[in-house]
Amino acid sequence: MALRARQQINMAEQNAGPRKVEAKVFQGPTLHRAALGEMSNRNLSRLGFKATKSLDMVKQEPVSGLGVKRYSGKENVQPSGVLEKVKKEVVKKEPVEDVVNSSKMEVDELAVAFSSQRLDVEDIDSQDASNPQLVSEYVCDIYDYLRSLENKSQVQYHYLEGQTVTHKMRLILVDWLVQVHHRFTLTQETLFLTVGILDRYLQKERNVPRNKIQLVGVTAMFIASKFEEMVCPDVGDFSYITDKAYTKREILKMEIDILKKLEFNISIPLPLHFLRRNSKAGMVDSRHHTLAKYLMELCLPEYTMCHFKASVIAAAALCLTLKLLDGGDWNDTLIYHSTYTEEQLMPVMCKMAAVVVKSHHNSKQQAVRQKYEATKFMKISKLPQLKSDIITKLAERSALS
Repeated sequence: MALRARQQINMAEQNAGPRKVEAKVFQGPTLHRAALGEMSNRNLSRLGFKATKSLDMVKQEPVSGLGVKRYSGKENVQPSGVLEKVKKEVVKKEPVEDVVNSSKMEVDELAVAFSSQRLDVEDIDSQDASNPQLVSEYVCDIYDYLRSLENKSQVQYHYLEGQTVTHKMRLILVDWLVQVHHRFTLTQETLFLTVGILDRYLQKERNVPRNKIQLVGVTAMFIASKFEEMVCPDVGDFSYITDKAYTKREILKMEIDILKKLEFNISIPLPLHFLRRNSKAGMVDSRHHTLAKYLMELCLPEYTMCHFKASVIAAAALCLTLKLLDGGDWNDTLIYHSTYTEEQLMPVMCKMAAVVVKSHHNSKQQAVRQKYEATKFMKISKLPQLKSDIITKLAERSALS
C-alpha cells in the first residue's frame, strides 16, 4: 500500500513537468532587527560581539538611482568613517546589566540620603498585609492624598471679620452642637464634620442673619449625619431639638443652600483620621488616644483654632498627650508619619494648653469637658495632669506669643 502511494506521487511529479529550482543569492549575513532586538535568553555581552561582527561585514555604498549594490562576499570590505565610529561605540558600550545595576545603586544611595532610612522609623504596617481592610500597600498614599485635600478645604484665618456673625456667637453655637451630638449619640466623625461644614459655609456666605445661625448649625449636623451615620436622625428630630424654632421646610431649604455654596464637596479630612494613624505610629494605649481626642474637641468651639489643618491639630494633640502622661518623646516614627517635628507643633501645643486652662477656669461653655467626665470616656477631663505645670507653662508661652 505504501509502495503504491509512492508510485502515484512520482507519476504526479513527472506529469507536472520539470521542477523549478529557486536561485539563492548570497546576500551576506542577516542583521538582527533593531526594533525587536535579540529575542532570546542568551547573554547580552554575546549580542554586543555579534553586532560588532556584523558591522565588519557590511559595506556602505552610495545609492544610485533606484538600485542598491549588494554585497557579493568577494570584495574586501573596509568600514567607512561613520561605521567605524558606530563600531567603536558598540564595542565600548557597557553591558545593559551593568548599566542597570549601577543606576540602581545610585537610586538606592539617593533613597538613603533623602528618605526615612536616615531616621529610626519602624514599619508600622508590616503586620497588616494579611488584613485587606487595612490596605497596607496603599495607606501611605491615602494619607498623602488627605494632606493634599487639606489645602483645598482649609478655613481662612479670622474669616468672620466684617460679618454679622461674631466669634462669640460661633463659640456658643458649637458648644450647643456638642450637646446635640451627644444627645443623639452620633459618631465623633459627625461632630468634626459638622463644625467643618459650618466654618466653610460661613466663610463663603458672609450675610447670614443672626437669627439664622442656629439653623445653619443644625442643618450642618443634618448633612454630616447623612454622610457619616448608618442611621441618620430624621429632619423632624432636628426641628424638635431647636424647640420648633425652625420648621422642616426651613431646614431642607437651608440644606440645599449649604450644598450649593460648598459645591457638594462634603468629604474633607478630619483630625480623627490623622489621629488614628499617629496613635498607631506612636503605639499608644486607649488612655492616650482618648486624651488626644479630648484635646481636639476642646479646640472645636475656639475660633482661634479653626484655621489650623486637621493633620496639625491631630499631631499637636497627641504630642501634648505624650508629654502630659508619661513624658514621651516625639520620635522619628511619629515625625515620619505625621510629617511634623516637635518644633513645628510647639505653637499649636501652646494654644491648645491655653484652651485647656480656659476650659477649667473661666469658660461658661463646658459641654466638651462635661462630656468627657463620663465613665465611657475614662473620665479623662478630670485627669490631674491637665492642671500640671506643663500645661501652665505652655499656656503662658501662648499668651506671650
